[in-house]
Amino acid sequence: MGSKLMNTHPLQLITIITESVLEHTLIEDLDRLGARGYTITNARGKGHQGLRDAAWSSDSNIRVEVLCDPHLADVIAEYLTKTYYVDYAMMLYLSDVKVLRPEKFIGKDEAAESEE
Repeated sequence: MGSKLMNTHPLQLITIITESVLEHTLIEDLDRLGARGYTITNARGKGHQGLRDAAWSSDSNIRVEVLCDPHLADVIAEYLTKTYYVDYAMMLYLSDVKVLRPEKFIGKDEAAESEE
């Protein structure tokens, strides 16, 4: 149930940090799995794979964020871990978030149900 004061609705935020070479294929996968949208930004930092500074496009990382219901978050997470984790540098994490205007991220019927 969302907060009546601010009319917020609980959803899941999936954050994927991976190699930029996967962008096109990853977006096709997200669309096919049912994501209604996503945000993509360049990412740089240091981690298990070492320093990633995005100086060369073939070496760069991207950050993909998807807001969706918990079931779809699980479907996406399971697919990505099975499909990409073995052969590509990829980090995936899920966060509980509250959003305004949930119909932008899930269907209107589902948004109405989350208000009840």
